[in-house]
Amino acid sequence: MTRRKRPSAKPKPRRNRSASKPVLRILFTCVGRRIELLDAFRQAARKLRIKLEVHGADINRTAPAIHVADVAHLVPRIGHRNHISALATLVEKNKIDAIIPLIDSDLLALSRAATRFAKLGCTVVISKQSVIKTCGDKLLTHQFLKRADIDTPETWTPAEALAHRRRKFPYFLKPREGSAGQGLYKINDADELRVFIKRQPDCVVQEFIEGVEHTMDVYTGFDGIPRCVVPRRRLEVRTGEVSKGLIVKDPRIIEVGRSVANAISGFRGVVTVQCMVTSTGRITVIEINPRFGGGAPLSIHAGADFPKWLMTELLGKSLKIREDSYRDKVAMLRYDESLFIDGNVKSLLAETTRQKSTLTERKT
Repeated sequence: MTRRKRPSAKPKPRRNRSASKPVLRILFTCVGRRIELLDAFRQAARKLRIKLEVHGADINRTAPAIHVADVAHLVPRIGHRNHISALATLVEKNKIDAIIPLIDSDLLALSRAATRFAKLGCTVVISKQSVIKTCGDKLLTHQFLKRADIDTPETWTPAEALAHRRRKFPYFLKPREGSAGQGLYKINDADELRVFIKRQPDCVVQEFIEGVEHTMDVYTGFDGIPRCVVPRRRLEVRTGEVSKGLIVKDPRIIEVGRSVANAISGFRGVVTVQCMVTSTGRITVIEINPRFGGGAPLSIHAGADFPKWLMTELLGKSLKIREDSYRDKVAMLRYDESLFIDGNVKSLLAETTRQKSTLTERKT
């Protein structure tokens, strides 16, 4: 990947000329549990004095956020041969202005289809294919960061790790392509290394970094230039997603996030950069995800109004961002809240049964 080139033209969304207010129709794919994020977009729309129509897509009706979207859509599973075609059909039918994907597995296919959606008048808020491929592969991420002279943990293929004559345990093993905090293991000795590599051969082995994990939300808009970096200290994580976090306005961490975004040509929208901060002050980048992170509502609440900025750009308006516009030392403490559905629960029961069957098949 090369150093950054000057930005491409801004997207040109559809307009509803008959309405008194500008109208934006945004489709969030794999919307899952992202109710907070949908609410943040609605709040931003009120600030902009525009009408926002929120569309949510997922594979079944058990996704909670589908029930708070203005329009809900059931689509084929990611990887299904009709997944992109189904999205294109609903984009054309509903005059969708923009698509915002919310999970890693949806990114590459949508990036490849971005031109197809653009012909339908829809902007996919997504990074370039080359960026998604690099960020989705832990070994490629390591290699790129090393070339860019950005601190990152030493990383080896399984063969390289097994071939080492001198090893400094512990190591950290993770899937080469993985997300949601799954398949992560601390390796304490050579026997464990051999066992876990055999169990998970498509992996990388890294030096173990003892420190405090931070996630940076980086706003790169539609031109790829980082204009705001918000570091969030991860106080507690549940099922791979932050459940307790704290804004930490540390200039050193901010500079690392900016350096990553400047080094990678092709970021679009909001991306997340994860790093470890050690007791000695080392800041080492461990992962990059070119999408909204699960903890982004904390950054938005603190004043980094990503939804407002994105919608301003979608409307073709000029945008000025103060990089220090967000507040420091703002905490997020998440808790469970139920969404109650009355009426037709037969389909929900059937879909829940199918989900359990699918999980059982995967385990076996």
